[in-house]
Amino acid sequence: KGYEKKRSKLIGAYLPQPPRVDQALPQERRAPVTPSSASRYHRRRSSGSRDERYRSDVHTEAVQAALAKHKERKMAVPMPSKRRSLVVQTSMDAYTPPDTSSGSEDEGSVQGDSQGTPTSSQGSINMEHWISQAIHGSTTSTTSSSSTQSGGSGAAHRLADVMAQTHIENHSAPPDVTTYTSEHSIQVERPQGSTTSRTAPKYGNAELMETGDGVPVSSRVSAKIQQLVNTLKRPKRPPLREFFVDDFEELLEVQQPDPNQPKPEGAQMLAMRGEQLGVVTNWPPSLEAALQRWGTISPKAPCLTTMDTNGKPLYILTYGKLWTRSMKVAYNILHKLGTKQEPMVRPGDRVALVFPNNDPAAFMVAFYGCLLAEVVPVPIEVPLTRKDAGSQQIGFLLGSCGVTVALTSDACHKGLPKSPTGEIPQFKGWPKLLWFVTESKHLSKPPRDWFPHIKDANNDTAYIEYKTCKDGSVLGVTVTRIALLTHCQALTQACGYTEAETIVNVLDFKKDVGLWHGILTVSGNPLSSLPVLSVCPMSELRLVCYGQSLKESFSPLRLLTTAQEIRPGSISSCDAFLNVFQSKGLRQEVICPCASSPEALTVAIRRPTDDSNQPPGRGVLSMHGLTYGVIRVDSEEKLSVLTVQDVGLVMPGAIMCSVKPDGIPQLCRTDEIGELCVCAVATGTSYYGLSGMTKNTFEVFPMMSSGAPISEYPFIRTGLLGFVGPGGLVFVVGKMDGLMVVSGRRHNADDIVATALAVEPMKFVYRGRIAVFSVTVLHDERIVIVAEQRPDSTEEDSFQWMSRVLQAIDSIHQVGVYCLALVPANTLPKTPLGGIHLSETKQLFLEGSLHPCNVLMCPHTCVTNLPKPRQKQPEIGPASVMVGNLVSGKRIAQASGRDLGQIEDNDQARKFLFLSEVLQWRAQTTPDHVLYTLLNCRGTIANSLTCVQLHKRAEKIAVMLMERGHLQDGDHVALVYPPGIDLIAAFYGCLYAGCVPITVRPPHPQNIATTLPTVKMIVEVSRSACLMTTQLICKLLRSREAAAAVDVRTWPLILDTDDLPKKRPAQIYKPSNPDTLAYLDFSVSTTGMLAGVKMSHAATSAFCRSIKLQCELYPSREVAICLDPYCGLGFVLWCLCSVYSGHQSILIPPSELETNPALWLLAVSQYKVRDTFCSYSVMELCTKGLGSQTESLKARGLDLSRVRTCVVVAEERPRIALTQSFSKLFKDLGLHPRAVSTSFGCRVNLAICLQGTSGPDPTTVYVDMRALRHDRYVRLVERGSPHSLPLMESGKILPGVRIIIANPETKGPLGDSHLGEIWVHSAHNASGYFTIYGDESLQSDHFNSRLSFGDTQTIWARTGYLGFLRRTELTDANGERHDALYVVGALDEAMELRGMRYHPIDIETSVIRAHKSVTECAVFTWTNLLVVVVELDGSEQEALDLVPLVTNVVLEEHYLIVGVVVVVDIGVIPINSRGEKQRMHLRDGFLADQLDPIYVAYNM
Repeated sequence: KGYEKKRSKLIGAYLPQPPRVDQALPQERRAPVTPSSASRYHRRRSSGSRDERYRSDVHTEAVQAALAKHKERKMAVPMPSKRRSLVVQTSMDAYTPPDTSSGSEDEGSVQGDSQGTPTSSQGSINMEHWISQAIHGSTTSTTSSSSTQSGGSGAAHRLADVMAQTHIENHSAPPDVTTYTSEHSIQVERPQGSTTSRTAPKYGNAELMETGDGVPVSSRVSAKIQQLVNTLKRPKRPPLREFFVDDFEELLEVQQPDPNQPKPEGAQMLAMRGEQLGVVTNWPPSLEAALQRWGTISPKAPCLTTMDTNGKPLYILTYGKLWTRSMKVAYNILHKLGTKQEPMVRPGDRVALVFPNNDPAAFMVAFYGCLLAEVVPVPIEVPLTRKDAGSQQIGFLLGSCGVTVALTSDACHKGLPKSPTGEIPQFKGWPKLLWFVTESKHLSKPPRDWFPHIKDANNDTAYIEYKTCKDGSVLGVTVTRIALLTHCQALTQACGYTEAETIVNVLDFKKDVGLWHGILTVSGNPLSSLPVLSVCPMSELRLVCYGQSLKESFSPLRLLTTAQEIRPGSISSCDAFLNVFQSKGLRQEVICPCASSPEALTVAIRRPTDDSNQPPGRGVLSMHGLTYGVIRVDSEEKLSVLTVQDVGLVMPGAIMCSVKPDGIPQLCRTDEIGELCVCAVATGTSYYGLSGMTKNTFEVFPMMSSGAPISEYPFIRTGLLGFVGPGGLVFVVGKMDGLMVVSGRRHNADDIVATALAVEPMKFVYRGRIAVFSVTVLHDERIVIVAEQRPDSTEEDSFQWMSRVLQAIDSIHQVGVYCLALVPANTLPKTPLGGIHLSETKQLFLEGSLHPCNVLMCPHTCVTNLPKPRQKQPEIGPASVMVGNLVSGKRIAQASGRDLGQIEDNDQARKFLFLSEVLQWRAQTTPDHVLYTLLNCRGTIANSLTCVQLHKRAEKIAVMLMERGHLQDGDHVALVYPPGIDLIAAFYGCLYAGCVPITVRPPHPQNIATTLPTVKMIVEVSRSACLMTTQLICKLLRSREAAAAVDVRTWPLILDTDDLPKKRPAQIYKPSNPDTLAYLDFSVSTTGMLAGVKMSHAATSAFCRSIKLQCELYPSREVAICLDPYCGLGFVLWCLCSVYSGHQSILIPPSELETNPALWLLAVSQYKVRDTFCSYSVMELCTKGLGSQTESLKARGLDLSRVRTCVVVAEERPRIALTQSFSKLFKDLGLHPRAVSTSFGCRVNLAICLQGTSGPDPTTVYVDMRALRHDRYVRLVERGSPHSLPLMESGKILPGVRIIIANPETKGPLGDSHLGEIWVHSAHNASGYFTIYGDESLQSDHFNSRLSFGDTQTIWARTGYLGFLRRTELTDANGERHDALYVVGALDEAMELRGMRYHPIDIETSVIRAHKSVTECAVFTWTNLLVVVVELDGSEQEALDLVPLVTNVVLEEHYLIVGVVVVVDIGVIPINSRGEKQRMHLRDGFLADQLDPIYVAYNM
């Protein structure tokens, strides 16, 4: 009674309750269960059809108890959100209302007055409401845990209630990051009266919350992330103490042995001997001789009866028939294949036996036929399709055995897949086979005088049994004739087989125990002619059900040998079987488990007895001890125990011992688990054709502790883990193949499967369809569980089941699961007998083609060997750094372009201080020289401007500004033009009128709502007094769509330059001082900040001169420009350089390339251009859009051989992969790979480097990526070494530019090859930021910095980019050693994680490589969590494949744990005009829940 009471109390929590409202328990909200499902549930329980293989009552209860313990301290975990289309709705019940679509938490369950039962997820605590109302009623800092500073009293009470009931305490126990909620949810009682006070103001339809960065975000995503953050704050397992050095300063923790871990203390074990193999005088000398004897003495005796599944005999094979038919097969194999002179098969050759599982008779005939013909049979499974799981490896085995002939039955031959011509196709990886049907009617009779050669058993190979290894490779174990015979004799003796007994065999008769007992002992047994009833192989569970229906009587049963794939003698299945059939007379002592392995054949078997008083040996072992390989007997009270029963004694004539599983084969102690080794005649002898592996397995000499071998005979490793217990009983606790060593502890896959299955009656996944394996990530094995989900279970149910499995495994095995995945029913690769093909599943998982429908990753809990977070050391002072560099002979990292003062050139433009004067001078001296040519999308000239045309248009625009706009000199004018000629004319018009122009990208007509506000913002921030534009855009700015996006009444004066006044200005404005403002350059940085910089007249002229010298631009030159002309170097090249240098610019608007990708390259080729400039987005368009068209372009005469420089204008680290693929792609069209290079500019200086015409080619170095994280000396490594990262030089430093590398914190100068901030000093530096509110400190810091040591006089501008200078072996144009500048990345973008600095691009590159379907990736951090957003190019089914792969690759290459993986559609990651990712916009979109992701996974 007490037991029942306790049991029902423990399990009661998990049994469904009838749907009555229990008044006494207002605190618990029951999960509503419809009566139908409840009764269905009970019916299912009683039918007993659960796969009994894994069940053990003790275990189930242990798991339930462990889960109950976890329930006390519940912590909700964010459920992954999934796009609707990914959730397959099976029935109306599973439908949740759309308002909860991606969160799938329930909106209704918190309202105290919720009507009835709104949805199926009624049970879950509604996280969002209380987190968003209470915690976020006021701003929480990023580190705020669940500390509640709450805005409204109601929310505070509510939170207090919830807190009181959820016990979020800091336990020192391992964090339970997995409980979602079980069926009892917490019903939050609302304090009366406070229901109306909503503390959080509404923002759109999302609740407004401030994150630590002050960004308003909506509740759903953030509530989940907040939950995740809170979960992760709970204490981890204690960190490990010791470290090992991973090939340089990076310290990875290595698991140190726990001082309290159990150690074996017993004495050294002794080898166990089996009893003597009894010798009977008249035993036949070989198996064939036995067959001959029985076939001739008692030909009518039945030898084998085949039953169908209903137990009706289908076919009876007598000994006589077996003998004659196998002779016939033998004769035909030897004489009827090939020609007389050249037979195909000779004695000793290998042939494949391919027989279906329902035809044992044909198999038996063929097997003995082969033995008689002295050919070696290799029994394999019937291949069903061209690409079965693992059939490729079987093919490899057949190939390596040299098999050319396959014997098969008629029915099987008809069923093989055929090609249209009727040929049997070659299976993937198989050798070419001749298929030979063994039915008698197809064979010719042997002549009277022919007789098979029957000799005594010898050491020739009798047959080869295949064995699949852990990694999926298939090996063939060779068994000699003498071993075969001895094995049959030993089995006969051990089992006491006698004549006229019947064996029922329900195992696979093609291999292992089924083959030995069912096919071989029958005829090898001199004392008996056992008729064998062979039923189609099936698992024991079917047998269990039959017994109930047939009311058979089992009392005459003498011996029931159970052979199990999982753990020989698994107690639970034997007990279950016994429980069902005891009433039918089954006796306990009849059940005889045996242990076997392909290498050692039968290892041990329990002897049948008639004495019912001898209970079988049982051991209750501590699971914790087992993980250290130590046997600790445990009382059955504790939760984590494993009950094992013995598998009997050692086989007759064999010696057994157990050795340590790894390293030298040392004998184990008596209380230690080891690999069982056997020394006997009756074992396999080798792996066919693999001498090295054979030596390791079949030729083991176990050592004593003294180092002496225990015997001169070799032992064979059985692949079984176990120990020899008291009384010589053998216990097996697992297989070597299922062993997973996680941080020094050994776990058995089968135990973990058993725990997972014990978590809940199987409502969510199929029994027996669970795969557990380990993958190596970051120097340790990580456990992965893959299960097949039932189609009728809902998302929430499955998720809940998953989180409880994680908990159960955590508490019972004390090991974290790295990844738990559910796949749709029936999608895991199967072995031929219907089990799961483990290695194939693992392969699919690793290559990302498993297509799971649910994934839960827990890297935070189970990855404990990350390097220690880097503590920021107190910085060494700048003085000592400099002295240190001097002492060690390192030069200070500084470099400069050519000196502008010393270059004598006939530069006429130099005598003018202002660009407006240069234009007037050109209009007088060379009026008809063409400066600009604009191309349209067809590649024809749309418009062009000569010097005088430009001058005259500029004059008219100046008049318009003064007369219609009434502008004073110094007023700001916004130029909103599409890329083209109008923009240039308007710019010079402003200079002529003395106004300050600001170029602004026009709004996109198809996308006004998002692009117009930016225009408005720039116009307002720049304080523009007037806005000039074309007539078309003028209408657009005042349209109704525009009015919806911005307040159109506040536009400044808008001038339309399509109708200009006809007169000239009285005089052209000339600035009084070259340091006055020439124009403003506004640009949005990648971090989403709008920054305008001031360019003075002097800086503008110096800039143009610098570019002229670097690129050797003269009036006779032509330059093709395919850039956006709104900011930075793009604007200068488009608008200014031609006027200064007089060369012709061919202008190609990048937007035209979308309709005609070849436009830019065709123009370059047609105008024979030597220098061209483009952006990364243009280069990417060409690479992707023209990749397949190079031949047709060649035919159209595209020739790029004249291109000297093709410069990518950029403000980032050079994208080396893109530039290289571009070079390779167009190499055939004459593009010189040396021509492609990049430039580098930033806000403080729009162009610092630019690959000119002279000077050495850009160099590429490989640096150690880990050095970049630590801001220290940059180590160069060889190409392809681990953690190597290619960096390309950003072009040559422009004339007049000086660069130094400084420490961003201490502002001290750094040495050569040290990573630091790039500081620049040049005549064309911008003169400051232009902002409404003058942020003076920022201003002076960015534009007027001085070094804190060394040269403290020079004024530098800080670029905000990290990089390093490296002196190369090359020489510059002026004969000096060349200094190369390598840009690593922007300081603003870099992420501080674990005390180290990471550049998003590096993580993104790794992620894009991880799977073929990832087209683009962006990463950002949120509350110290790394969020990875990937664009998926493929079906939505692949979305979940990416989660583990992304997590793996970031762990392996960057030592970071990914917090959230977001899978989105192509094109979701926003990109700016320069082709740079806008990660901050993406982040805001993610937090405001605007991305519509396909899947969001929150890693635990």
